[in-house]
Amino acid sequence: MTERKQRLEELKADLLGRLEKYAAHQHRDAGALEADFAEQAVQRQNDEVVDGLEAEVRATLNQVNHALARIADGVGDQCESCGKPINPQRLEALPRSTLCMDCAE
Repeated sequence: MTERKQRLEELKADLLGRLEKYAAHQHRDAGALEADFAEQAVQRQNDEVVDGLEAEVRATLNQVNHALARIADGVGDQCESCGKPINPQRLEALPRSTLCMDCAE
């Protein structure tokens, strides 16, 4: 397994773990809402923050899965827009990247 693929697999596992934690929060695995209305308001605000974090994690997970699929297809180091090679330094810094710097801008 290439180093990039391994990093993507590790990132994927981390993201899936985060999604499990967010789901546990949303299902109130730690307990129901507090009886106090002020505490309920804080908990509901926290729910909104968790919803935003979950959306970000899902978007990143989609990027990771897309990059892994491109690697499996043998085109993981080519820009999906122009077809030119993606700079290895870019792939090292952002392993889920599927675009070269020029196309990303």
